[in-house]
Order: sequence, then structure tokens, then C-alpha cells
Amino acid sequence: MHDVLQDDIAQQTYPSATLYVVATPIGNAGDISLRALHTLSIVDAIACEDTRNTGHLLTRYGLSKNLIAAHQHNEREVAEKLISRLQAGERIALVSDAGTPAVSDPGARIVDAVRNAGLRVVPLPGPSAAVAALSASGLLNDQFYFVGFLPAKAKQRETFLFGLKSVAATMVFYEAPHRIHETVAALVAAFEPTRHIVFARELTKLFEEIHRCTLAEASAWIEADVHRQKGEFVVLLEGAPVASDQDQLETERILKILLQECSVKQAATLTAHITGQKKNALYDRALQLKGEADDAGN
Repeated sequence: MHDVLQDDIAQQTYPSATLYVVATPIGNAGDISLRALHTLSIVDAIACEDTRNTGHLLTRYGLSKNLIAAHQHNEREVAEKLISRLQAGERIALVSDAGTPAVSDPGARIVDAVRNAGLRVVPLPGPSAAVAALSASGLLNDQFYFVGFLPAKAKQRETFLFGLKSVAATMVFYEAPHRIHETVAALVAAFEPTRHIVFARELTKLFEEIHRCTLAEASAWIEADVHRQKGEFVVLLEGAPVASDQDQLETERILKILLQECSVKQAATLTAHITGQKKNALYDRALQLKGEADDAGN
């Protein structure tokens, strides 16, 4: 098997003047791919979120490379340096501390700048906390909405979550242990208590834990064990139920009643509060209904 895998790697081309976006383990070091290791071994330099973390990873596999710190505070500056080196024909890898770079991690600005410079970018897929959590959640995930980290300020977080109330896809959040309490409280306040929520904690690590419950049960589960307030979290939230034909008829009935007394904007806003549906879609439908009513009256 090893020879077959080595042949597969050898058949892949590794052109120069290319940025390689390399996914690295999210916890278990054994999850790194052979292709990722081969790429890290042949590049001229590695741009990484934290040189210490990447240094430890390379040492584990007997590799030593020129490391360039590339984090959220210096991405634009580093991008210029990387572009110069790529234009000189070098191969450079981009990694984050864990998982896939540029996905809720630094790197997107670098990739954008490299592409804008007309240079090649090659992705090396691998570990992803979001995809790992989704695969083990049991929630319907033919569609999912990746949110990442919520706003830190309470009011901004509340407003942001309100905008997600009608999203039908499974929602994916990342959260740090010191904020998990307030995030759960915000989700409980914003969404129906019957929705399912999945906590995926310390994925691929020794104390990995994946738990599914309803929002009504979420706070109690977190508080039941102090260890559940440690480690990095992926939080999955069940999407809004798709409105049935009967629900749509009821929504239109509400709109028609309100349009008799309110403006189109007011009717759409009030109906959105009552039904939880998106105000923009309701506004468009209210305009249609008002137009039909006006035509019928002429």
C-alpha cells in the first residue's frame, strides 16, 4: 500500500511559482496526508500562523523549513513578500495552526493577493473541524451555512443571530471555551427551544466529545460538567423548518389583513416578527398583494 501511495504522490505535479494551501491536523497529528507531508518537504518556505506551532509539526516528521509568520495583523505585508518570492520561481506553502488556511483562519488576504498577481494557487485538502462535526452530527446537511465565530459584543451578536432566524440550512459556528456560555445563551434567546444543537468539542483529540440535544437542554448540558467548558468547540444548529403550504397561506392571510391598515413596509415588518420569515421576501410579496388589490379596486 505504501508503494502505491508513493506512486500516487509522485504522479502529481508540483509546479514552481506556486502557493500551496495545505490543510494540517486539527488535533490528531496522524490526520496529516502523505501529499501534505510531501509538499511541505519540497517547498522553499512555509507561511504559517504561528512559527512555533508549525515548527513543532515539522519536527515531528523530521522536516526543517524557512518559516514566515503570516497572521491576521500582517497578512497584507507578508503577501507582498510572498509574491516577490513566487515571482522568482519559488514554491511556498501556506498553513494555519490547525485545519484549512483561509477558512475562519488567516490566509484569505494572502490567497487573494497571490491570485490578483496572476500566480497559481493549489489547494491540498485535509482536516476541517466544520466538516468533521457535520459528518458526525446526524443533522441534515445537504446544505450548511458556515458562520464561524460570532461577534464578540452582545448587541452585535444579537442582531447578527436575528438575521439567521429563517436560514433553513444547518448553521456552523466556531467558539472558544471562555465564550461558550454566552454563545449558548444568545442562541437560546434567538431561536426556538425545540431546535437541535450539536456540540463537537476537542475534535480528534483524546477528550473528544460530540453531544446532540435541543436548545432547551443546551445550557444544562454545558453546566453539568466543568470539563465541557474547556477546549475548542464546533457548534451546529438545526436550520429553520421549511414552511409548508399551509404556513404560506397563513402568512399571506396575515399580510392581507395588515395591508388594510398599514403601509407595505410596516405590514412586512410585523409579519416577519409574527412568522419568523425574512422581511425582504415578505416586503416583495406585500407589494404584489397590494398591487393585486389596487387593480381589483379599479
